[in-house]
Amino acid sequence: MQVDAKRAERATARAARAGAIARAGSVDAALAAGALPPRADLTLAEALVLGLLRQDVRTFLCVLGHGSTEVGEVLRVYHGAGALRACGLRSEIEASHAAVALRWLTGEKAAVVTSIGPGALQALAASLVAASDGVGVWYLLGDETTEDEGPNMQQLPGHEQGAFLRLCSPAGRAYSLHTPLALGTALRRGRHTVDHPYAAGPYFLLLPLNTQPALLPDYSFDELDCAPPPAVGAAADGGAYERVVDELLAAARVVVKVGGGAVQAGPELCEFLERVDGVAVLSPRAMGVIPYRHPRNMLVGGSKGTLCGNYAMEEADLLVAIGSRSVCQSDCSRTGYPRVRRVIGINADLDAASHYARTVPLLGDAKATLASLNAALARRQDQRQTGGPASPAAAESPSSWLQACAQRKAEWERFKAARYAQPTLVDPVWGRQVLTQPAAIKAITDWARQQEVPCFFDAGDVQANGFQIVEDDRLGQSFSETGASYMGFAASALLATGLASRPMYAVAISGDGSFTMCPQVIIDGVEHGASGCLVVLDNRRMGAISGLQRAQYGTDFATRDGVAVDYAAWARAVAGVQGLHGGWSVAELQEALGRARAHRGLTLIHVPVYFGDDPLGGMGVFGRWNVGSWCAETQAMRHRIGL
Repeated sequence: MQVDAKRAERATARAARAGAIARAGSVDAALAAGALPPRADLTLAEALVLGLLRQDVRTFLCVLGHGSTEVGEVLRVYHGAGALRACGLRSEIEASHAAVALRWLTGEKAAVVTSIGPGALQALAASLVAASDGVGVWYLLGDETTEDEGPNMQQLPGHEQGAFLRLCSPAGRAYSLHTPLALGTALRRGRHTVDHPYAAGPYFLLLPLNTQPALLPDYSFDELDCAPPPAVGAAADGGAYERVVDELLAAARVVVKVGGGAVQAGPELCEFLERVDGVAVLSPRAMGVIPYRHPRNMLVGGSKGTLCGNYAMEEADLLVAIGSRSVCQSDCSRTGYPRVRRVIGINADLDAASHYARTVPLLGDAKATLASLNAALARRQDQRQTGGPASPAAAESPSSWLQACAQRKAEWERFKAARYAQPTLVDPVWGRQVLTQPAAIKAITDWARQQEVPCFFDAGDVQANGFQIVEDDRLGQSFSETGASYMGFAASALLATGLASRPMYAVAISGDGSFTMCPQVIIDGVEHGASGCLVVLDNRRMGAISGLQRAQYGTDFATRDGVAVDYAAWARAVAGVQGLHGGWSVAELQEALGRARAHRGLTLIHVPVYFGDDPLGGMGVFGRWNVGSWCAETQAMRHRIGL
């Protein structure tokens, strides 16, 4: 009876704390107002939740199990009081994707909460997206008990200690709360990871079953306080800027590769391009950093790039890589710049800044470093204009380099127009004329831009065709998960529309293979108030891989099936979801999109699309890739270039 009384007393105190925080608006406000005492008896799980609230983590995406019961109870109380939002979901993969999308789309942070074992492994797999795209997400994973009373159900088999900690550590920073009073350190390291200004990513906090309910008597709220990590400034000079200016002004054909680390540097980038007479080639992560029709924007480049982007990479004699990880697809497996003799690397990460040979690295914030470099260029160019020969950038208007790139961009526009002019082709699977992916994606993305709603792209053909087609004039119009190319991301991302503090509408474009990998959003989206349109482009196969197999070996294998699925009927089976057929023409698809926008909640539009060898059915491939039968040739070329 005495134990029950103490438990009831603690439950009452917990509810009071949750209510005080909800009324005050934050933990800090409640402390400042005296609504919370500076010290309290807390379980480790409650102290953890309070620490996350102090870091403005207010959304918890949960797939609870026996490995997370105490955390789940704390979340129940705080959710009920209105101090946070906890959502029960059907898949840890879905939860992870939704957390990434929420942070990417709105900047709002979330924590993924799982049980021990398979659930934690599902979340770990999906965390590849957060790691690859540089998005900060908390992962609260159940773990085996610390007293080793015998194997815990669902832990990794064997008698090794800390198996999950070792498993998670290569995927991101990981910490085990084996010792409850180490919570302050765990929270600080987590914040440094998920809020890192240049290399954010997943943080795995392992919660042993028996330490979650451990009592921290008279625990100080001061231990839960940790400041965000600071940003660095511009790269230090030490003569490097003058050397870089010399290289830039001596070059005839400057290409600037813009990665995800440069997405906030749009104005500085535009000025830089003019000063060095350069052209920009974007990674998919950077779409919209400068407007699509900017004369110096050569769009995306790489193994699935554009005619103009890949031309600029092939012909440039100097590369400026800004905020780029130089992913293999993005730089044609290190063969994308065969004529480049000098590289300028601008990055806050030393390895990325010095990735290529013959590089002058500028280690610092991309936006600040570009501003400093622009100032150095301006000083030099002013001197030349007043007392010496004009700079190359001012010698011609437009220069031969810009003219040549502009001609390739005009050629790319004609290439795209030919595909839009033939929006349907006869498909042997469907036995009739169906929309091509270029025509369908063009119609969807144009509509989304007119509606001013963001578009999420799933993996495969949808993704690759998508970043070749979109015409973004600002950041935040398109989100293409090219970091891990994780099938199922786009559909799950729609859940973020209902999780955001300001609910919104979004479009997700997914292939049939990607959607069936992770379809839970059509249920969880209804439960948690998602609002958007999921367009399933159905060619009854994994088209990107079928196409790769045909290109390399002349035939495809084990990447298609003969099973017909009525995706619209599947969607309609879920109360609250509108299921539509997208039709067989652009006009019918546009009509379905209009009906989707008028629907309150989620709509799934099923669109049969063409797959085959007709070149008008896709956007083509213009780069190299170190994959399959191409490896020997690509690798040999890379080592000939020696970059």
